[in-house]
Amino acid sequence: MRIPLILVLCLSLLSPAASVAQGQPGEQVLAYGSDPAQTLDIWPGKADSEPDIARPLVIFVHGGGWKRGSKDNATGRHKSVHYQQLGYAFASIDYRLVPGATVEQQAQDVADAVAFLRKRAATLGVDPGRIVLMGHSAGAHLVALVGTDMRYFAKAGLGADAVRGIIPLDGAAYDVATQMAQSGRFMKGTYEQAFGTDPARQQALSPTRHAGRPNAPSFLILHVDRNDGAAQSQALAAALKRAGTPVDLHALEGRGLRGHMQINRQMGDPAYPGTAIVDAWLARIFG
Repeated sequence: MRIPLILVLCLSLLSPAASVAQGQPGEQVLAYGSDPAQTLDIWPGKADSEPDIARPLVIFVHGGGWKRGSKDNATGRHKSVHYQQLGYAFASIDYRLVPGATVEQQAQDVADAVAFLRKRAATLGVDPGRIVLMGHSAGAHLVALVGTDMRYFAKAGLGADAVRGIIPLDGAAYDVATQMAQSGRFMKGTYEQAFGTDPARQQALSPTRHAGRPNAPSFLILHVDRNDGAAQSQALAAALKRAGTPVDLHALEGRGLRGHMQINRQMGDPAYPGTAIVDAWLARIFG
């Protein structure tokens, strides 16, 4: 039986294994906006003994069907530890949720969080010239949108080079209208809540439709064995390539809900094949 995408998106948040490891040394909780949801956790990886080191930064955006999830239950337990061990800083952001906010506002939250961290880079020991955005599920859609539609970065006072690259993990709705047309009745209400029924708005919220330049400098797109997720990832990669934007596309093992959960839960676990793919890409991007 084919599992509806929204069930995948939402059930992936129910397991305790999705929680980020909290309370690690150096963790800071910061507000990047006035709304209670506009907060982030950051592990700068800056030791008192090395105050002048500016580390690359990986920023993670959680999933949850645009209406659920948080940095506390949907980041995965390995990422913050693993990326610090590689010498990177790591941040995980919260953002306002549908229906209290729009998807447009969510994308702006992501861009604003990037601007906030860049502005405080020196204090946090972060290199503002070496930042990557990673997102899972609905968060993958949001980072892909911010990385292709430059209006969000522009409103935050940033350019396309505000980040070195974008890593969407098993995302959805890179082409909203296509996703909605293939979703069936079960999905209709959820997608309409997030994206509405206006074709112009649906197109405006589709990263694939914005993939002509300017884009973020580079993309690493990963997906598991789900028909819609694979098709959406492949179409986004093809659109980016047509525009001349460097993109790597990788299919990982794992089917349906289990695979969708696994790519988030286990990313950063050295035993998970996707970890080595991301690590090698980050090493190249960060130089």
